[in-house]
Amino acid sequence: MGRGIKDPKEILPEIISEYKGVFGDELVGIILYGSATGPDFIPSKSDINFIIVLTERGMDRLDGAFDTVKKWRKRNVATPLFLTETYVETSLDVFPIEYLNFQRHHLRVYGKNILSDLSFNPDFIRLQCEREIKGKLLLLREAYLETADKAKALKEVISRSLGAFVAIFEALLYLKDVALPKEKREIIRATAGAFELDGSVFEKLLDVKAEKIKPSDNELKRLFWTYLTEVRRLSKRVDALGG
Repeated sequence: MGRGIKDPKEILPEIISEYKGVFGDELVGIILYGSATGPDFIPSKSDINFIIVLTERGMDRLDGAFDTVKKWRKRNVATPLFLTETYVETSLDVFPIEYLNFQRHHLRVYGKNILSDLSFNPDFIRLQCEREIKGKLLLLREAYLETADKAKALKEVISRSLGAFVAIFEALLYLKDVALPKEKREIIRATAGAFELDGSVFEKLLDVKAEKIKPSDNELKRLFWTYLTEVRRLSKRVDALGG
């Protein structure tokens, strides 16, 4: 989260200076990614996330970043992802959704932008979408049973899972060659249209997470059950894409 940081851009000069001090010439680039790069950022609530790109030699000096990481975590800046160019190039087949999401929501802070020219194999994206959706469905069922119908616990499950589905939705729209909207609500609507889903379910979940609506315990239970139903339907739609 970003408590005390109203605008992530205000900390960028200090971030650059400190990581240059730690890694010197082994620092290839720094990238800000996620909600902190756009209109979805909420001060004191949203995460501030960085990718620190290093050379292979730089990876051998990670222990030099202990103090810097600890300092910024006190200001609620998440521990960065430390990557090399080779790692990224050789993992596009494994994590295409994550890298597609990085590419969509990032800001080059310093040095080389390793995300701008990435290209993606649609087969790898479809396979990961199928795997992620089916995995999330199992986890949602398990979480539902563990909550024992307690509204607070259901709300926590919704908050934890919804962001992952928005990232999956972006990847699915990419597969369908649909122009990707910037706002989460528009992404949900576009995905619902492309895959014949009840988008109102996901929009209500978005409102619950943002505390724009406060459904009763029974309403929340029914909403969660329809959430499961729509995820099952989406799983079948992705299966139909082939692979």
